[in-house]
This record gives sequence, structure tokens and C-alpha cells, in this order.
Amino acid sequence: MRGAPCSGEALWANLAADAARLATAPDAGRMSQDPELLRRLLRAKDRMDAASHEEWPVERLARVSGVSEAHFARSFKEAFGVPPHRYLLSRRIERATALLRDTNLAVTEIAFQTGWGSLGTFGRTFRDVTGESPGAIRAREKAASHELVRVPHCYVSAAHRPDLKIAVSEKRRLEDDAMNETHETEVK
Repeated sequence: MRGAPCSGEALWANLAADAARLATAPDAGRMSQDPELLRRLLRAKDRMDAASHEEWPVERLARVSGVSEAHFARSFKEAFGVPPHRYLLSRRIERATALLRDTNLAVTEIAFQTGWGSLGTFGRTFRDVTGESPGAIRAREKAASHELVRVPHCYVSAAHRPDLKIAVSEKRRLEDDAMNETHETEVK
């Protein structure tokens, strides 16, 4: 494996950093959620982290949190800045990247281990999010020297977490629009 497992201190440091980030976020005044609701949301987030390969529809997450589906989806996005589906997607991509880097498993096996139903969907989404194919990431990571051996794995994972501020389909649409504008300019 690339890094050392997270110690209890490292986990608490990560949680403290997340709490500080949430408290100082530009929209922190908007986040007037009560601590009990935040604990419930963290419980659902922890379940997704522990089993990101499983299906996590909003109704299941809402049951874990003990709130309605609409309230859960709204509160989760307000607390963590992304909808639950995008958060789960980022964790799957993060896990797949770690497996590509740290193992010799086939890309197909990695796709199924990280919760994807098909290799095509995995490959397309992975490329949309990271900008590279799974094979290209593997080749680049294998070629790079790894000086981060003593850094706890949770810190390395957090540093390499994909940034999913917009939906993948929205990102594709924006790229298509830009390509169409370029093509129209060339035709004129």
C-alpha cells in the first residue's frame, strides 16, 4: 500500500479539519443545522465511506440518518457542499485511483470492486472526472517515484480526492458547447 493506515490521531485530525472548514466556509452562516442533524448526516457519510462499492440511493441514506429523503438531500448538500450522489461518485473514483496505483488488478476488476455496474460507464465517468483514462493513470502512477510512504493513507487519499463541484453530465455538456463554438468559428 502507498501510505500507512490512519491512526486514531490522524482520523481525529481529519475530522477536526473538516469541522473547521465547514465552520469557516463562506456560506457557514447559512448552515444553521443543529448538531444532532449534523451527526446523523455524518453517520450516512461514514456509511458511504465504509462501503462506497454498495448502492446508496437517497432513500437508504435518509433511513440511516432518520430523516425524510428531501430533508436529507437538502441538508447533506448544505453541510458538505455536494449532493450525496456526487460525494459517493468522488469516493468511488478516489478508491479506483488508489487501486490502480497500488495493485495489479485488471481495470475490469477494479471497476466492479468499486461499485460500477459496467466497465464502459466506469471508464467514461473516470475519464470525465479525472481527465485521464484508468490505464493512463495507472501508467503515470507506476512510473512516478513515491516519496509519500510515511504519510497516513487518509491524508494521501484526501489530497487526491476528485473535485466534483458540477455534475459529470454538466461538465460533458459544457465541453461539447465549447467544441461546437470552436467548430462554428472555424467554419466562418
